[in-house]
Amino acid sequence: MKSVGISGLYAITPDMADTGQLYDAVHQALAGGVNWLQYRNKAADSRLRRVQAAEIHLLCKHFQVPLIVNDHLDLAMEIDAEGLHVGGDDISPVMARCYFGRDKIIGISCYNQLNRAIEAEEAGADYVAFGAFYPSMTKTGTYQAPIELLTAAKKKLGIPVVAIGGIDLDNAGMLIASGCDAVAVSQALFGAQDIQSAARYFSELFD
Repeated sequence: MKSVGISGLYAITPDMADTGQLYDAVHQALAGGVNWLQYRNKAADSRLRRVQAAEIHLLCKHFQVPLIVNDHLDLAMEIDAEGLHVGGDDISPVMARCYFGRDKIIGISCYNQLNRAIEAEEAGADYVAFGAFYPSMTKTGTYQAPIELLTAAKKKLGIPVVAIGGIDLDNAGMLIASGCDAVAVSQALFGAQDIQSAARYFSELFD
């Protein structure tokens, strides 16, 4: 999976307590063309996260889409997810690789800090994420990242760059044109009336 590279639509699951509804929403997103899926549920307890992540992982395998688990290394290891995404102040890429495995994908949030991304790449991260580029409905207290950061990052980094934060169909094209390899989307995808169509529209922006 690591050799594929992060690109296209990178979906991030919403904080949804109903596992059946979440499963259906993820199914629609995958059917619409999501390339990478991150399981994130900040509101769930450990038991619910385990149940949801395991079910979604089976669904991702059916669509041959890698599953990235947000923050929880223990959960990622338990379900044998393809990857782990952590904040810049959480476990280091070196330690994550030590526990999780050499063949796993490690992504790091670098907010609006290019130096942090350079250090993450040197430490073995497989991709970095910058943002928020726009006000986010799913995450408060975010850093503000300038769009020019994407162009600068692509000149300095040899690993994929993901843009995150308030991204929708109206502004994603500008971020893609500025150099990001993937856009990470939650609300604009899972909050859409037609999730499958929204995923397809996002994916077409990369064509």
